[in-house]
Amino acid sequence: MHSALDSVFIASVDVVGRTLVANRESIRRAAELVSGAVAAGGKVLLCGNGGSAADAQHFAAELVGKFQTERRALPALALTVDTSVITAVGNDMGYEQVFVRQVEALGRTGDVLICLSTSGKSPNVVLAARRGRELGMQVIAFTGADSQFLSPYAAVTVAVPSRETPRVQEAHLVSGHAVCQMVEQTLLE
Repeated sequence: MHSALDSVFIASVDVVGRTLVANRESIRRAAELVSGAVAAGGKVLLCGNGGSAADAQHFAAELVGKFQTERRALPALALTVDTSVITAVGNDMGYEQVFVRQVEALGRTGDVLICLSTSGKSPNVVLAARRGRELGMQVIAFTGADSQFLSPYAAVTVAVPSRETPRVQEAHLVSGHAVCQMVEQTLLE
């Protein structure tokens, strides 16, 4: 009989493993899109809510700072960090607009927009993805098993085969780290 502690680790390892099997090509393609955009002078914008907001900030930090290798800073910005913009837009236009307004202000053709949503259907993230695509950005969606709302706007979707929020977030973290590592390797070659 497994303890509660054991079951968390066993479930996480299972979901992360199934994520790799289901998304190997998507994760590789996401890294190519990020590397290509940065090499061409573009930037990476990221958005998500709650734990996905924290993941957006984490991934931006790995790109701006470093993941494993000393290198130049890469242009990345989590759209979750400017509380004045978020609260002003949320108050004046509604919370569904907090990311789309920033995408309109900061996003350009050739940039990458990484959208993280464990449910795959957060309205503010879906609207940002749609607008990013309209602006000519390459959209990368990180979702759980339900990806049908974000996928239509994404050039690449990494859909974790789970509906359990903690397991999806854990798989997003590993997938994001894989993307960061491949981006560093590509840009250093």
